[in-house]
Amino acid sequence: MKIPKIKGIIDRRILINYQVDKEILENYLPKPFRPKLINGKGIAGICLIRLKEIRPKGLPKQIGISSENGAHRIAVEWNENGKVKEGVYIPRRDTSSKVNSLAGGTIFPGVHHLAEFTVNESDGNYDVAFISDDDTSLSIEASETDNWNEESVFDNLNCVSDFFENGSIGYSPDKNDFDGLELKAYNWKVSLLNVKKVHSSFFENKTIFPKDSIKFDNALLMKNIKHEWIGLEKIKASKSI
Repeated sequence: MKIPKIKGIIDRRILINYQVDKEILENYLPKPFRPKLINGKGIAGICLIRLKEIRPKGLPKQIGISSENGAHRIAVEWNENGKVKEGVYIPRRDTSSKVNSLAGGTIFPGVHHLAEFTVNESDGNYDVAFISDDDTSLSIEASETDNWNEESVFDNLNCVSDFFENGSIGYSPDKNDFDGLELKAYNWKVSLLNVKKVHSSFFENKTIFPKDSIKFDNALLMKNIKHEWIGLEKIKASKSI
């Protein structure tokens, strides 16, 4: 069953991005996905997103739900009907919402791990963390900035903004399939964050990402984005399309 159209507001979205050796991602990604590269490096990261007024399109916002959510993502490409498509592969999702956790695969794609989030935001400073039901953990301390990281594999803010806007399709594993969801933002705008501390038990797992194979690249901020989530047809695992 295709995921229904969902409407709401992205109250706050933090994108924490890493550059990763392409060989590591090639070995990790399931077919038909392959890493999308920037200057020879793969891109992976975490999306920390607070959603508000989330409900099926056509229903009043008063019945919408709010939640804090985390998604671990890898930028990918794949072939579909003879064309190269781009987006993100999402190996895991975490949420503060029991509704999202119980309804994973029907409202939003994939398994949603129930997690406890702690959030402190004030005066352009962001301190966000979670620990999930299987002890996966993440935390970030960051502040708004205009300064670009000169060690980034991207040339500038416009380049990284275009990269993620163009890769707005996400696929999550579900048994033998991948559930797809497309983000349609009515107003796309990102700004920079200066990261003071960042921790991810997933990306710090040396059995998946050996030492020196992954490096922090940049972090982005989005606020008050009206949007829709549009369900896509499933992709079959281990099948080139």
